[in-house]
Amino acid sequence: MYAIRTRMDQVQRITELRKLLHEYNYLYYVQNAPVISDQDFDTLMHELQDLEKRHPECFDPNSPTQRVGSDLNQKSGFEQVKHKYPMLSLDNTYSEADVTEFYNRVSRDLGEPFRICCELKFDGLSISLTYRHGKLVQAVTRGDGVMGDDVTANVRTIRSIPLVLKPDSGYPDEFEIRGEVLMPWDSFNALNAKRQAEGEQLFANPRNAASGTLKQQNAQIVAERGLDAYLYYLLGTDIEGNSHIDNLLTARNWGFKISDHIKICDTLQQVLDFLDYWDQARKSLPVATDGVVLKVDSLSQQQELGFKSRSPRWAIAYKFHAERAVTRLNSVSYQVGRTGAVTPVANLDPVLLAGTVVKRATLNNADFIQAFDLYIGDMVYIEKGGEIIPKICGVDYDSRSFMIGDKVTFITTCPECGAKLVRIPGESVTYCSNTNNCPSQLKGRIEHFIQRKAMDIEGLGTETIDLLFSKGLVRTYFDLYKLKVQDLCYLEGLGDKSARIIVHSIEDSKQVPFDRVLFAMGIRFVGQTTAKSLARKFGSLHNLASASFEELKNTPDIGERIAQSIIDFFSENPGIEDAVSALGLNTQMSVNVAENGAQLNMSLDGMSIVISGVFSHHSRDEYKDIIEAHGGKNSSSISSKTTFVLAGENMGPAKREKAAQLGVPVKSEDEFLEMIK
Repeated sequence: MYAIRTRMDQVQRITELRKLLHEYNYLYYVQNAPVISDQDFDTLMHELQDLEKRHPECFDPNSPTQRVGSDLNQKSGFEQVKHKYPMLSLDNTYSEADVTEFYNRVSRDLGEPFRICCELKFDGLSISLTYRHGKLVQAVTRGDGVMGDDVTANVRTIRSIPLVLKPDSGYPDEFEIRGEVLMPWDSFNALNAKRQAEGEQLFANPRNAASGTLKQQNAQIVAERGLDAYLYYLLGTDIEGNSHIDNLLTARNWGFKISDHIKICDTLQQVLDFLDYWDQARKSLPVATDGVVLKVDSLSQQQELGFKSRSPRWAIAYKFHAERAVTRLNSVSYQVGRTGAVTPVANLDPVLLAGTVVKRATLNNADFIQAFDLYIGDMVYIEKGGEIIPKICGVDYDSRSFMIGDKVTFITTCPECGAKLVRIPGESVTYCSNTNNCPSQLKGRIEHFIQRKAMDIEGLGTETIDLLFSKGLVRTYFDLYKLKVQDLCYLEGLGDKSARIIVHSIEDSKQVPFDRVLFAMGIRFVGQTTAKSLARKFGSLHNLASASFEELKNTPDIGERIAQSIIDFFSENPGIEDAVSALGLNTQMSVNVAENGAQLNMSLDGMSIVISGVFSHHSRDEYKDIIEAHGGKNSSSISSKTTFVLAGENMGPAKREKAAQLGVPVKSEDEFLEMIK
């Protein structure tokens, strides 16, 4: 079935495949950084399974074929829990012929009529939820199928997962329901836009984003990221129904989110028609799907068919092919971000893919390039799938000729400044070492500094910063505060009015609160949320700069990597504390909400508040900061758990109506300010 190179016997190939698949499993489940597509992984797994069948003398209980891939994180801090019922994986295929074989095998084994339940396969993180007396008591990831991480606190933030079931709806006293936690496209795009603005590495697809989010130690971050969930299987000794789909529809009545796109099929042709339809229709869904799961509907027939060592005999997953195109690799260029991270990009012959013309594709990092053994002039396969930008997913090695160009090797010096590149042990990213003099890093930091969620300086953009940099007017963000109207008004594309707006906005930025100043400073790995945590913990820039590694590491949501990055930042930038203070920027919390001696009125402690409308005394963002500073929590939508709505002018009628239906109080701007005094 698989061609083995003549100089490599099959036993050697087994060893090679096991090593490869173990590494890919680790990158996928633990690092959340896959380097090959699901289809390529499955192809290698099927090859290994076939070879192991031919060579039973090579059996190894630790082979990748003998276990389910693990997403356990031994250092995550989550308690690991044993599943009451093992969470096995499904056999999967990309072939309708395999689906036909599955259908015919089930027919032979049962020898009686049966129905197949077809469900969309959502691309997220498998979860098992346990309910007792109608209340959610535990949520556990799949893990290795036997043990999983207890992520109950995080799952409680997912609004589509009920904490309490509908009363008198007939649910059993105790049961387990399984499903998929996922990130809708809207949430995914918003999250990556935010990470890009903060100079953080982007998530490759919604699946990785969902997985990374659910493993966060801070449930508030999980709540902010807009996760969703679909449930798809009921387990328990008191489940009365014998039909899988009937059980799902019953669970929907209990309050669970069940997909509307489920179909019962009585014939193989109906199954194949379902696959063909959703191969195209899935592209219009609000969430990522990567296939269809086929299950025998009758639970008694499922029991009769039974299980193999790692998967049920009564189910199979058909996975859609990601749309691919083939084109020529013309060159590789490198981009340098504000943190010094160097990203390789493939420049391609233009090709039509998924409705758009593609000229460039990501090459991720040095490991990615090495894995593909790329040469300039190679014909490469590219796909979008769930990616933000297209990526290279394969090489047509057979099309290589003696005219092939140079081998692609990752650069060793920065393309912008010529400095030596470095790679931190344990990380996949390569950095420019010229932190304080690389033009791309310097301009990138200024662009980060002026953004709305940082210093919010109006009138400056990428082109204007390039102009100021080329004219020698700015080199660091400190130089912005030296600019005068006469420096700007004669520059190309500006004028007196634009110059005055910029200078005025720079002066206004001195009122920005300390946590946003800290975020604006551009410390590697310190995003907006982390900056708030640090500002509240330490209270001032001086305290933060003086903090030890242990003090930083013991701060909520601050791990070793962020702690070391903060230590390195202040070590590499001596005097930055005095420089920031000399500009007149806020270097401490305006009201002391630091842990050491909080004096702030915490009158909103534990309250969930929704903001709606237009305000006169403060902006919406300022009110959000005020709510958090007084112990409250900002929420985007009204629910029974909302304490009150802070309403300005032109409050949305839908929100007003929902507040009235749920009996949620609505407070005016003046009432709110009086409340917190």
